[in-house]
Amino acid sequence: MKRTVTRIQVFLLTSIGIVLLISVLAPYLVPYDAYDTNPDAILQAPSATHWFGTDNFGRDVFSRVLIGSTTSIFASFAIIVIATIIGCMVGMIGGYYGGRVDAILMRITDIFLAFPDLLLAIAVAGVLGGGLVNAMVAIIATTWTQYARLSRSLVQDIKNETFVKAAKISGATNGEILLHHILPNTWGLIIVTAVLHISTVVMGLAGLSFLGLGVRVPDAEWGSMISEGLKVLYQAPWVALSTSLVLVIVMMLFNALGDQVRDYLDPKTNRGERP
Repeated sequence: MKRTVTRIQVFLLTSIGIVLLISVLAPYLVPYDAYDTNPDAILQAPSATHWFGTDNFGRDVFSRVLIGSTTSIFASFAIIVIATIIGCMVGMIGGYYGGRVDAILMRITDIFLAFPDLLLAIAVAGVLGGGLVNAMVAIIATTWTQYARLSRSLVQDIKNETFVKAAKISGATNGEILLHHILPNTWGLIIVTAVLHISTVVMGLAGLSFLGLGVRVPDAEWGSMISEGLKVLYQAPWVALSTSLVLVIVMMLFNALGDQVRDYLDPKTNRGERP
């Protein structure tokens, strides 16, 4: 079936592209130094000079939101990529070899799945200490299991197909079969799952920073900025609300993009042709 790109998909791709471009160029787009304090501009309301107002140190909130986008978005992308690689490796090996290998790998996966994602992330980040890298490790620890389960299920469905048996007969190694024959046939659902998880990871990273277990102040990151903004919520609500609004918009865009990617890769889901 021929796949067509809808206007909504074009709009979402364009919007996400703009967000990513802004994140990359943020250091060159900021109207003020995101870390420059100004005692004469403390808690100024949004205006033509300061679009999102200023915080309790006189720093321009709009500039900090832009700089924070680089950390929040690209750290989330890195988390998704690493978690996908780890999860797919575990799931594909377990699903392909089966038996004792599968049992051991899935029991390890079950141990991680036994804990609620947020509590496990908080525990790991708490043990490792604060900081961006440790927060990323904590979220990866709660994310890879979903890809392990998904890829295992997909591999179990594919490994007995005729083309896989033909590859074995032709002398292909197990590694070649996994990489060249099975993996390409699992990418669709894995990509959809990864795109849908971006918003969740962005929120998770912001949540850890909000709790003081991620990016630490004064570094600009959306979660830590919202936490700082709550301290002056009654005097200057724009500090927390403007950052929260940007976070929500970005999450909605990635969620919507994930839905559209799913529909594009599998148009049958729109017409109820799948069970």
